[in-house]
Amino acid sequence: MKPFFLLPIFIFSLMSCQAQIPDKEGQIAAAVQAAPPEKQEGATVYGFDEDGNKVLLREGTNEQICIADDPNKEGFSVACYHKDLQPFMQRGDELRAEGKRPDAIFQIREEEAKSGKLKMPENPTTLHVLSGKEGKYNVETGKVENANLRYVVYIPFATAESTGLPIRPLVPGGAWIMDPGTHRAHIMITPPND
Repeated sequence: MKPFFLLPIFIFSLMSCQAQIPDKEGQIAAAVQAAPPEKQEGATVYGFDEDGNKVLLREGTNEQICIADDPNKEGFSVACYHKDLQPFMQRGDELRAEGKRPDAIFQIREEEAKSGKLKMPENPTTLHVLSGKEGKYNVETGKVENANLRYVVYIPFATAESTGLPIRPLVPGGAWIMDPGTHRAHIMITPPND
């Protein structure tokens, strides 16, 4: 018996394993929900094409840049951040595309930020993340469901001493500083889940 009859089954299996990419409008509608409501309409939005490549979906008119959910990653996560974080974010994308591991990406950006090659924000700059393991965008309601917001306020090279913040949350959802003293120093604020 020839194994040729298995070929269509194999091809169908590959196709069904590939993540479904939502349409452009759906990606934009879901992504901007991470931004403050008054900033959503004018935000720049990046999403994903049919091949899973990150692409510009909409040029914005304000300082917010939003990223749609990556269909090739588990769970749901969209994010919006101030345009001053774009060099930092873009450099991370470039290094990941080169196959660099997270620890190498951190080290390279740290060195580049210290040398001035990588421009980091001069003022505290916020990243809003809307995510959830079971999160999804409901096309009928136009809302993201089963996801919660967290806030990441980047303050490059800040420390616990310079901010007065603890290095871990002291209460559920309490603000704390992560990666203190580095280019990636940031205040974490993770409100408790609903």
